Amino acid sequence: MSVTITGIGSFIPSGIAPNNQFENHEFFNLDGSRFGHENDVIIKKFKAITGISERRYIKDELTTSDIATYAAEEAIADAGIDKEELDYIIVAHNYGDVKHGSVQSDTVPSIGSRVKHNLKISNPSCVAYDMLFGCPGWNESVIQANAFIKAGLAKKCLVIGAEALSRVVDQHDRDSMIYSDGAGAAVLEYKEGDRGIINHVSATHAIDEAHFIYFGESYNQELSDTRKYIKMYGRKIYEFALNHVPDAMKKCLDQSGNDIKDLKKIFIHQANEKMDEAIVKRFYKLYNSTPPDGIMPMTINKLGNSSVATVPTLYDLISKGKMNGHEVNPGDIVMFASVGAGMNINAIAYRV
Repeated sequence: MSVTITGIGSFIPSGIAPNNQFENHEFFNLDGSRFGHENDVIIKKFKAITGISERRYIKDELTTSDIATYAAEEAIADAGIDKEELDYIIVAHNYGDVKHGSVQSDTVPSIGSRVKHNLKISNPSCVAYDMLFGCPGWNESVIQANAFIKAGLAKKCLVIGAEALSRVVDQHDRDSMIYSDGAGAAVLEYKEGDRGIINHVSATHAIDEAHFIYFGESYNQELSDTRKYIKMYGRKIYEFALNHVPDAMKKCLDQSGNDIKDLKKIFIHQANEKMDEAIVKRFYKLYNSTPPDGIMPMTINKLGNSSVATVPTLYDLISKGKMNGHEVNPGDIVMFASVGAGMNINAIAYRV
């Protein structure tokens, strides 16, 4: 028996924000100086590096807990279970509910409690809580659910990754173009057979790396408010990811007992197209090999970087045949991998 994903769902916002939406923005550097290129040049270089041509934003009336609920409802329906049977609801996010026009994040009650409330689950034994683990939060929530189920502490768990990053971006920071909104969810259960989670690895690097991603004030120093926005040291993150994520992925695959040739798909966090490509190339180089065509499906071109939501959304789309040229079949060995604030890394080997 293995802990298996029996239901999967996602919520992709309808609001499309193309790159040309940023043509009239005023971009500044960290020191407050104006960026030294015209916006069309900035946007062209941004597209070449990240692969992003557009991203998704939620409607003004929605929040993170709302879209988490929508993804959860889809996963529960896909699993065909009674929602009252859920033992745990674990919601990965990083910034809580930030209402449109607000400068404050609302995390009391937790997003997990809000989702349980929205789902109208009355069973008090269904425990709901939040996971703060940066972009690898959904993966880490899956790892926790796996531990609960294997320990006999739960039978069914709902794991959600949801984020509305459009509410916490600095419009004067070039990096604001990376971020997007979205939600993905999965139901996990013990099932007979060899499907499911094979093994996993996680790591936190927090000596020099803890503040590579942080909350800081706008780069536009002419603004008088002290609102904080998501910030990052992009070059440091890129170098960190290339130096550490491939090793974690190799450790995970090796411990799973499978060969690199057995791996059919890598569902990697949609952070930055060039960075993800470099990570996977370096991972295969550790086996003196090269990545086969189609090993790493990408959604970042159209959906942007929705943090914790990228991996489950990607898996949902491919599992349901919604990405041309990509599919997973029973028995396939796949990997979920992510890196993000903390700096945290994780990888999961999974048999479909």
